[in-house]
Amino acid sequence: MLRIAVAQFNATVGDLTGNVERIVKCATEAKARGAQVLLTPELALCGYPPEDLLLRPDFYRACKRALDNLSSQVDGIALIVGYPEEYEGRRYNAAAVIKNGQKTAVYRKTRLPNYEVFDEKRYFDAGTDACVVEIDGVRCGINICADIWEAGAAEMARAAGAELLLVLNASPCHLEKHQQRAQVLGERVAATGIAAIYANLVGGQDELVFDGASFALDAGGKCCMRLPAFEEILGIVDFDAGRLRSDQMVSELTVEAEAYQALVLGVRDYIGKSGFKGAIIGLSGGIDSARTLCVAVDALGAENVRAVMMPSPYTAQMSLDDSRAMIAALGVRYDEIPIAPAMQTYDALLAPMFTGLPADTTEENIQARIRGNILMALSNKTGALVLTTGNKSEMAVGYCTLYGDMAGGFAVIKDVYKTLVYQLSRYRNTLSAVIPENIIVRPPSAELKPDQTDQDSLPPYDILDAIVRAYMEEDRSPREIIAAGLPEGAVRRVVRLLRISEHKRRQAPVGIRITPRGFGKDWRYPITNRYVDEF
Repeated sequence: MLRIAVAQFNATVGDLTGNVERIVKCATEAKARGAQVLLTPELALCGYPPEDLLLRPDFYRACKRALDNLSSQVDGIALIVGYPEEYEGRRYNAAAVIKNGQKTAVYRKTRLPNYEVFDEKRYFDAGTDACVVEIDGVRCGINICADIWEAGAAEMARAAGAELLLVLNASPCHLEKHQQRAQVLGERVAATGIAAIYANLVGGQDELVFDGASFALDAGGKCCMRLPAFEEILGIVDFDAGRLRSDQMVSELTVEAEAYQALVLGVRDYIGKSGFKGAIIGLSGGIDSARTLCVAVDALGAENVRAVMMPSPYTAQMSLDDSRAMIAALGVRYDEIPIAPAMQTYDALLAPMFTGLPADTTEENIQARIRGNILMALSNKTGALVLTTGNKSEMAVGYCTLYGDMAGGFAVIKDVYKTLVYQLSRYRNTLSAVIPENIIVRPPSAELKPDQTDQDSLPPYDILDAIVRAYMEEDRSPREIIAAGLPEGAVRRVVRLLRISEHKRRQAPVGIRITPRGFGKDWRYPITNRYVDEF
């Protein structure tokens, strides 16, 4: 029997010393639990994705030293460790097999993804050979992440004699992606007839969140182990006479729980790994800032979060009352800073230039920019990071103010559609009731002029979200979207707004990605662009 330990751990990009310490700790625990081999995630040694660190020769030298250091600290258990390798003038996304302090074999990833958020052909050469190593009498084949997403690499390992497939992964989360992973690994199992173990990274890295959720499939495609999502954990699975067994089998998360936990982990790791001293959030009394505040508190603790309400003459008393009630429930520091005096100062300064011109969105944007200035001043003074509160629906159509509500360091719900914001708010209240019902049921409003609602400027959010999803996630033309039953007027309006708002999105802070395509690494549209869509 071979006992395999799966190290689902939270690596930090570039923290070679810290990552080595975590792997050593996992190896020590795995050995104590009787494992003969420890399987780590993809590029576990350096964290994923290192991006342009991979263009630096010194980075590879440092990773080699770290790998040597790791090898010297572990004995009595075999390690399979993901790392970047420079070898004979080429660079590889590799996995080293370490036994008794020595590197005994290396597997080099053969499939280099260049889609969605991946850009591996920029950095790596593709490997060409299978790698099968014998560990306590079991012939183990090694694959790395994208290798299993198409036929070839797993079959090559099987042809080389593998009876068990060990897969290192750094597969970022998007909603319900675990179902895709199970499907593609199941296809490889069906094609090869051998069991497979899938070890996935967990943790936040800039806009990406890795959810872990490592699992194992037996030779018949049955799931024999499923580890928790969004948690560091050591998994144990036994391989005996061609069969896998494990006592670790958690239930899959609902979509709402998955999305919420991804946001919490993304905020915790962005703030924590970057060294900021907590978070600051501008409250409005609306659903988006309420949702963002809940995530921040659950990620960082109430003592590390500060909320600031900045009422204007257009702020409803209900917004103040609901914000105060929410603050009382969460226990964070709260300040109210009325912005009417600043608005009057701006009005006086600009009056000579605006003489004879009607009031319009200019005055509305000034309010947002006053608030942005206040939040950034508090950030500068305290070292806490401003979390912006704009959602994906607003970012898509530019319903946001440059240097105003877009001012900040991290966009928590940047990839969360407005309709999902409401779902997540309902979900959070099932954990503990902290968001007042008024915030959830009242019509959304920026409160920048009297009696304003979002639907004065935008289609209903269920229609808006459907159009944005079809256009930017599914690459469907406006003609196809209209043919699918969405109103032509709304489609024309939303597509136009989406196209002319690219300059805003380019200046937006980085934010957590939870959909198959977010406004970040996997959205690269030109700002200057005269292409005419197909209607």
